[in-house]
Parts: sequence; structure tokens; C-alpha cells
Amino acid sequence: MAIRFTIPTYLTLLRIALIPLLAIVFYLPWQYSNLACTAIFLVAGFTDWLDGYLARKMNMQTAFGAFLDPVADKLMVAFVLVLVVQAQGNPYLAVPAAIIIGREIAIASLREWMAEIGQRAKVKVSQLGKWKTTAQMTAVSLLLYRDDLLGLPINTMGYWLLYLSAILTLWSMVNYLVAAFSTINE
Repeated sequence: MAIRFTIPTYLTLLRIALIPLLAIVFYLPWQYSNLACTAIFLVAGFTDWLDGYLARKMNMQTAFGAFLDPVADKLMVAFVLVLVVQAQGNPYLAVPAAIIIGREIAIASLREWMAEIGQRAKVKVSQLGKWKTTAQMTAVSLLLYRDDLLGLPINTMGYWLLYLSAILTLWSMVNYLVAAFSTINE
């Protein structure tokens, strides 16, 4: 089976390529590195939306793209969460980050297993998963930026949204597990 590269696939690969760039910029001793990191992360988020939109709109969906897109998302989010936790270094940030990263690993494994037994559709992305992703991406963007803006406590807002993300993460994980186990028990 040949891998077909489409514009959406290239956008997904670009998202993965942005990870080392974000790492370099994150550690630069530059006054605006947080702003640049946030911009890079937002560009990555935009490519996530755009590759899905183009794949559906232009009928460019591929099996490789369907595999690679969530991998790119999880790599970017996990990597940035590790950076943010390392930079701010406290358990109030580490705990929700660990919940989010742990859930992503568990659900990716569950999806792989369900695919092996021919039941992948039972653990497809839900609306709750989309809300979780939106909360995560917003939280991570705020935590990357971290400076107050127009009197708003951006970093604190990022913490609250990260906790909301962790709650949505656990909720969606339970939903996926219930769906998987009910399928297995049938």
C-alpha cells in the first residue's frame, strides 16, 4: 500500500516540524520568546484545523493522514505541556498535564486495540473530545504566553482552563472506555 501525500498531509507534517522550532524559540534568551512560542503554537493549531477542512472539502482524506493527524496533535500538546511544566515547575501544573498526557496515551492505545479487533468506529472522536481539544489548545496557548495582557491574568486563566481540560479529558476517557467495554461484552 503506497502512502499518498496530499496538501493536508503536508500540513500535518509541518505541524510536527514546528515542534523543534518551538523548542528552540522557547529556550532563547529573548524578551519575546513567549510571544513567538504562542504564535508558533497557534500556527500549528491553525494547520490542524486547515488540514482537516481541506481533507474533507477537497476529498483528500487518506488512511495515512487519518493516522498522522492525531499523532501530530498529541505530540505537539504533550511536548508543550512538558515545556510549560518544566518552566513553571509546580505540582498544580504537573498534575493536570500528567492526566492529559496519560489519557492521550491510554486512548491512543485503546483505539489501536479496537482497530485490531475491527471495532475502531466504537471509539471515534466525539463532540466531547472536540471540546476537550479546544480547552486544551486554549489553555496551552495561554500558558505559553503567560504574561498578563490588558490587565487579564493570562497564566492563571491558562491554569483554570488546563484543569477544565483535565476534567474533560477524564470524562471523555470514561466515555471511550465504556464504549469499548460495552462492545467487547456484546
